[in-house]
Amino acid sequence: MDYVVIVAGGKGLRMGTEIPKQFLPIGGKPVLMRTLERFHEYSPTLQIILVLPKAQQEYWKQLCKEYRFDVEYHLADGGETRFHSVQHGLALIPDDAEGVVGVHDGVRPFPSINVIRNCYETARQVKAAIPVVPVVETLRHVSEGTKPRGDYRLVQTPQAFDIQLLKAANRQPYNDGFTDDASVVESYGHAITLVEGNHENIKITTPYDLKIAEVVIG
Repeated sequence: MDYVVIVAGGKGLRMGTEIPKQFLPIGGKPVLMRTLERFHEYSPTLQIILVLPKAQQEYWKQLCKEYRFDVEYHLADGGETRFHSVQHGLALIPDDAEGVVGVHDGVRPFPSINVIRNCYETARQVKAAIPVVPVVETLRHVSEGTKPRGDYRLVQTPQAFDIQLLKAANRQPYNDGFTDDASVVESYGHAITLVEGNHENIKITTPYDLKIAEVVIG
C-alpha cells in the first residue's frame, strides 16, 4: 500500500496575512484542499496523512465543513521542525508496511499527475526519487561569482521513498543539514534519483505566488 505525508505547518509570515498560507483560497478553495485533491486524483486508494500543527487543526476542520471537503485522510500533529513533522506522519504508517511513501509540501497544489506517478514508480524501483526542474536564470555565489546553471536543479515535492527506507532514515538524530527528506535519506547513505518535475508545481509562500496560482488554475 502506498502513502503520502502532506506537511502543512506554515504560519503565513512571508504572505503577510493572519491566516496561515495553506488555508488561503485560490480559485475559491483553500490551497491545502487542492493539494489533497490532487493526490486523491492520482490514486483514490492512496493513504493520505496530513500533518498540521495542533493549533491549526480546529480551524482546518471548520474549513472542511464549510467547503464540504470529503477527501479521506489521517491527521497527525506537527512537530518542532519539518523533520519532526514527517516523523509524526510516518508514525501513522505500520512498521511492517511495504510500498512507497511520498512527502509533499501542503502549499504545492499543482504537481502534475504524471510527475506524481513518475516519482512513485521510480521509487518503487530505486527506493528514492525526487522531482526537479532546470534552473533558468543565472546563478551567482555571493563570494565565488557566477555558477553554471546547467549544474543545478530546483528541487520540488513529492519526494518518494521506499517506506522502510524513509522510516529508517528518520530514526537518525536531527541535524540542521536536513533541508528536505532527500537530504535525510542521503545522510542515511542512500542515493537519490532525479525525476523531471513540472514548472507549475510552485510552492505558495508570497502574495506573488498566489497571483501565479490563480493564473495556473485559469
